Amino acid sequence: MLAVAHLFARGTLKRGLWLLVLMTFTAQALAEFKVALILDRGGKDDKSFNSSAFEGANRAKEKLGITLKFVEAADDNAYEGILRSFARRDFDLMIGVGFAQKEAVQKVAVQFPDKHFAIVDSEVQAPNVRSLMFEEHEGAYLVGAIAAMASKSRIIGFVGGMDIPLIRRFAMGYEAGARKIDPGAKVILNFVGITGEAWNNAPKAKELALSQYTGGAEVVFAAAGASNFGVFDAAEERKKLAIGVDSNQNWTKPGFILTSMLKRVDEAVYATILEAQSGKFQGGIRSFGLANQGIGYAVDKYNEKLLTPEIRARVEELKSDILAGKIVVPDFYKTR
Repeated sequence: MLAVAHLFARGTLKRGLWLLVLMTFTAQALAEFKVALILDRGGKDDKSFNSSAFEGANRAKEKLGITLKFVEAADDNAYEGILRSFARRDFDLMIGVGFAQKEAVQKVAVQFPDKHFAIVDSEVQAPNVRSLMFEEHEGAYLVGAIAAMASKSRIIGFVGGMDIPLIRRFAMGYEAGARKIDPGAKVILNFVGITGEAWNNAPKAKELALSQYTGGAEVVFAAAGASNFGVFDAAEERKKLAIGVDSNQNWTKPGFILTSMLKRVDEAVYATILEAQSGKFQGGIRSFGLANQGIGYAVDKYNEKLLTPEIRARVEELKSDILAGKIVVPDFYKTR
C-alpha cells in the first residue's frame, strides 16, 4: 500500500485509479476481521437461540464483510480448547453461545487479553469480555398472560429444557403473568433433564407435554431448545396450543403455536460484531429486554387469528405497565 501511495505522489497513478485501489484495500482490511461463533450442543439448526445467534453472525458476514467461522461443540469439555484455538489463530472476536461456556470464556479471555470475547446468557467479569444478557422473565410474563387468556380450562403448562436457574427464570415469569390474568390459574411445570442433553430430547419433551395436555392444560410454553419440537408435535396431536421461544417458531405448526417469546440473540450478536469491527468494543454486561426490543412476542400470519384483538390489547397494557414500573416481574435470579 505504501508503494502505491508513492506512485500516486509522483503522479504515476491517476486519482480515479488511486480511489479504486484504496477502496479495494479497505474492503480487504474489513474482510480480515475474523469472528468465531461457538455454538452449544443445540447446534445452528435448533431453530432456537443457537439458530438466532447464527443468523446474527451471518448477517454480519453479509453486511460487514467479516470472516466468520462457526463450531458446534460436541460436549461441554470442548469449549475451552475451541476458544483457545481460535484465539491462537488470530481471530479478533470469539462468541460463546450458552451459559455452559462461562468457565471456558473466563479462562481463555485472561490468557488472551488483546482479543475480544462475548458470551450469551452468562456473566463473565473481564475487561475484554462482553456478557450478552436478556430479561427473559419479562417476555415469559407476557406469554404467561397470553396463555391464561387463551385457556378455558384455567390450566396451562411449561416444559423447560435443562433444570437450571435460567430456565427457572422463564418459568417464574410465566407463572406470574398467568396469575396476573387469572389468580386461580394452575401451572404444570416439568423439565426435560438435568444435563445438556435436555436441549436435544424432543421425544422426552413430547412425553411431558402430552402428560400436561392429559392433565387439562390447553396451552404449553416450551423453553427447551431443540426439544421444543416435541412439545409442538404433542400440541398438534392433541389439537391444543403451544408457545415457542427465542426465535419466531410460529411457522413450525401453523394453527397450533399460539405465539413465540422472542429473545433477540441475533441482534445482540450482530451489534457486538459491528462494534468490535469498528473499534468500539467494550466489555461488561449488555442487557436486552422489553425497553430496547431485545425481548418480545411474535405476531404474524401464522398466529394472528389465534391472538385476538382483545388478547393483544391486554398484553400491550401489561407491557406498558412493566416499562412504566407499575408491574415488577419476579426474577428468579433475585429470589433464589
